[in-house]
Amino acid sequence: MLISTHHDATVVGVRTTVTLAKDVAAAVEGLRRSEGIGVSEAVNRLVRGGLAKPATASEYEHTSYELGQRVDVTNIGDVLGLLDEADGPC
Repeated sequence: MLISTHHDATVVGVRTTVTLAKDVAAAVEGLRRSEGIGVSEAVNRLVRGGLAKPATASEYEHTSYELGQRVDVTNIGDVLGLLDEADGPC
């Protein structure tokens, strides 16, 4: 079955056309084929799955470590000099 990017849908008794992005249309088609269901059921399952996901993103926590070295970076020349003097790779 060839799926175009335009689909008709009935929303509260009103029929409308929905334009699906290529990746969404491919997901609908893949689910439809694997489950042996119609386009409407596949769209409904995918939408319900998206609605069930948490709305908040996970928080990022940065971990830092005390390295013991303190460098005043207000003078870039001094910093570059320290890097030139450093032993081994930086």
